[in-house]
Amino acid sequence: MLRIILGAGGAVLTAAVVALNLSPIGQIYLPSATGIVAKQMCSLTWVSGLEPDQARSLYLDPLLGDAAGALSYSMDEENREVSASLLGLFWTQRAVWRDGLGCTLVHGGHGFDPALTVPVARDFQPMPLDTAHRDAWFDTAALDAAMASAFDGTQADGSHTLGVAILHQGRLVAEHYAPGASAETRFHGWSMTKSVIATLAGSLAQDGALDIRAEGEIPALAAVGDPRLDAITIEALLRMTGGLAIAELNNGTDPNSQMLFTQWDMPHFAATRQRLHAPGEHWQYMSGNTILASDALQRRLGDSLPEQVAALRARIFEPLDIYSAIMEPGENGVFQGSSYMYATAQDWARLCQLYLDNGVANGTRILPEDWYSIVAEPTPNSGGGYGMGFWLPTEATGLPPETIMMSGFQGQWGYVMPEQQLVIVRFGATIGVSSRSGRLAREVVAALQPPAGTTAG
Repeated sequence: MLRIILGAGGAVLTAAVVALNLSPIGQIYLPSATGIVAKQMCSLTWVSGLEPDQARSLYLDPLLGDAAGALSYSMDEENREVSASLLGLFWTQRAVWRDGLGCTLVHGGHGFDPALTVPVARDFQPMPLDTAHRDAWFDTAALDAAMASAFDGTQADGSHTLGVAILHQGRLVAEHYAPGASAETRFHGWSMTKSVIATLAGSLAQDGALDIRAEGEIPALAAVGDPRLDAITIEALLRMTGGLAIAELNNGTDPNSQMLFTQWDMPHFAATRQRLHAPGEHWQYMSGNTILASDALQRRLGDSLPEQVAALRARIFEPLDIYSAIMEPGENGVFQGSSYMYATAQDWARLCQLYLDNGVANGTRILPEDWYSIVAEPTPNSGGGYGMGFWLPTEATGLPPETIMMSGFQGQWGYVMPEQQLVIVRFGATIGVSSRSGRLAREVVAALQPPAGTTAG
């Protein structure tokens, strides 16, 4: 009898495990949980340069909540790999670091080359703090108070501001970092990366290598074989009006989580989702749109990943003296252009400054003259809050109306204010509370006091 009972119990347990594996929890939620732990611990440690315990406590545990205790990871320092699993046994995911390429989740090989490296050409080039310019243009007490307000008490309330840098007229006038971070820390921009992809599109358009409104230019969509998809343009994707079912809910079971943490070919996954709307008809913020655009743009940079990385650096980063930027690819070598760029605060600010400089860097035109107006044009049906790869301020924000904004998960922000000639970048690990970023931006604007006889710009 005991044998029968044990056998029946085993059969029930086996059936339960099979059912769990086939459910959204087993197919998406748990692999996403172990995937984000492996990927973030790898990137935050070996790309950002944070201590592992700090990376986990700041970025991951608040995000994972009650599930955090059941998720463990191991770090292979020699090979620079991180494996994460549930209870040390189940749904194991592995992330691998490569020099110049950052970390990549590796699901099953698919031609992934762990030995491939594309080292950066130079070390990070820090900007000097221009105290003379700061003192001439700002109420320094008010500016100092704004910076202090951005950091004070953020550990207690969970907003965790980690780094802020402010440029005025291209000069560094203020920066500050929390303990454990510094001017050399590469901060994860999350969806600020979408603005980088929009900038890459502008660079290609400037050279005549891209028409953002041309149809039939998205290889992953062409491979599907549905002629209706040919109408989806680069512009539609960058404006989040592609019309495909790639919902981004950040709940661990949505298509975006499935794409980021379980798929080796993210563009294919995005391209094969159901078509819900004609392009341009419906606005919905979804990273899969930018993944498709990233793939299409990257193919214009060369035939191999090293060529493409070198071309991205040469087109955008190096003319701006940006040498810290790491754009991480997925397992199939396609830039994860929706979410995975890391750079120092100053280098993120340099990228924002390109827009204040009308697309010109060191005398070389990088972007078309009208590119600012293109990315700042409100996308229909977005409520006036989204342009093309950049967010736009609504009246409720209290920000200058011509502002454009990079924005990323967990409170990453980059503000570009042309009338004030200000760039403000803020990085942190914020979940469920205000990042204080909008208040910081308003207080910095208020602290700007042009010398007599001059204007802010």
